[in-house]
Amino acid sequence: MTAWRYASAQRAASTTALISALENCVADKAVWHVSHPLNELVSRDAVIEKLWEPLLNAFPDLERRDDIFIAGDFKKTKWVASTGHFVGTFRNPWLNISPSDQLTFIRFSEFLEIEGHKIVSARLIIDIIGVARQAGIDLLPPGLGAEIIAPAPASQDGVQLFSPDPTETNRTLTLLEAMIAGLMRYDRKSLESMGQDAFWHPNFLWFGPSGIGATRGLNGFEAYHQQPFLDFVPDRIGGDHCARFADGAYAASCGWPSIRATTSGASWISTALPSGIPITMRVMDFWRRKNDKLMENWVFIDIPDVFRQCGVDVFEKLTT
Repeated sequence: MTAWRYASAQRAASTTALISALENCVADKAVWHVSHPLNELVSRDAVIEKLWEPLLNAFPDLERRDDIFIAGDFKKTKWVASTGHFVGTFRNPWLNISPSDQLTFIRFSEFLEIEGHKIVSARLIIDIIGVARQAGIDLLPPGLGAEIIAPAPASQDGVQLFSPDPTETNRTLTLLEAMIAGLMRYDRKSLESMGQDAFWHPNFLWFGPSGIGATRGLNGFEAYHQQPFLDFVPDRIGGDHCARFADGAYAASCGWPSIRATTSGASWISTALPSGIPITMRVMDFWRRKNDKLMENWVFIDIPDVFRQCGVDVFEKLTT
């Protein structure tokens, strides 16, 4: 499997092994869409120069640990989606973040578009806010939820290298599509208008990005993420995904952007932001289903890109 060979090379903490995998698995003109401030990297050489060489220089013993690794089709396009952490010792500066000389967990989410036996494009969100926080630098206020290192699925079966029962895949996708349809029914008055309690287990776990944090159950999800988010962008329109599929009990979606909205002037992540700004949001989600409910949700939002569109540079303090 092309994507698995590429991911496996990142477990070697070796620039040579990674470059070899890029040459063998990635198309020459592949485009990497990466979270801000890296953004669009055009060509395999740019991916090496701008993404991997600086990352491996900063974390010389870097290794990749996949918690979820799934595949599926969306609109006749083949995708592989994964999430987990890059783990390494922070030895040298990265993106102007001063090294801590401490073990660091770099949360990531990646979607790879596959044609033939080559990766032709990628979407990658790296939780840079979380890396800085582990180094003792708060680029944003702490989230309302718990600021933790997001764990692997409780069922310990997130790496799916073999085709699962298609019946289970269909059950997951049907539940996911119904949940997303419910989100779109928000009446801008009450969260209950979305009917989300029909889709989530009472004790589901929600793992948001650094700056929002993690929580448990629908009440925590609504209080720590959903209500503040919808206060910030009450007119949001979402679901514009470049990939959305299920694989057994797991599902994933990616939009680049996924959401379009206008800011209301309400604060978000304890930060005052201007009103009337049209914005887009790069978002990735992973879900695990248990029986007929969603049990866990790993969420990625390119928060620095949202703040950039609002005229706020979250990285400014790193250069002053």
